[in-house]
Amino acid sequence: MNDSIPLLGFTTTPLELVSFVLAVITVVLNIRQTHWAWLFSILSSATYGVVFFGARLYGDMALQVVFIAVSVWGWYMWLYGGTRHEPLHVTHLDRSGKLYSLGAWLVGFVLIALFLRTWTNTDVPHIDGFLTAGSLVGQLLLSRKKVENWHVWIAVDVLYVGLYVYKGLMLTAILYAVFIVLAWIGLRTWSNIAQQEVKA
Repeated sequence: MNDSIPLLGFTTTPLELVSFVLAVITVVLNIRQTHWAWLFSILSSATYGVVFFGARLYGDMALQVVFIAVSVWGWYMWLYGGTRHEPLHVTHLDRSGKLYSLGAWLVGFVLIALFLRTWTNTDVPHIDGFLTAGSLVGQLLLSRKKVENWHVWIAVDVLYVGLYVYKGLMLTAILYAVFIVLAWIGLRTWSNIAQQEVKA
């Protein structure tokens, strides 16, 4: 599954291609608030963990393991995390929630980047740490159906495109370019849903 194959003028692997497809399905289902998105999230995280290990993106590799755990939790939260164990509704973060999220991103960045620089042979510890921390925040906000998760994903995905081009993971770079568009659609869709929930 890791043998190189040509695709659209660049080189990829079957495993990266499978991961690509699973990840796109995940985001499309997230936008539609379909709880089966979490199953595809688990599958794509598992396959991408192997891809990132081969590219020495250890922060991203470890992130996939965390994503699997968070996806199980997120799946439960979407189905039973509301009041009286109802399905969650789409809502906005309040001011304190935004500050906590930014603070968690900053602290996570410092700790992860320090770990990567000290204990691994990655050549991109700082950007890997920054994006890993941001992705964790985004995934946790997604698990709670917060509109702001899409803001985080837009910011993270833009930077990931550059990182994956640098690492030669061209198909994954294209995937994250697609993610930017999907995250923008998700932001608009969920913002409208949250607004309707307030009016109801």
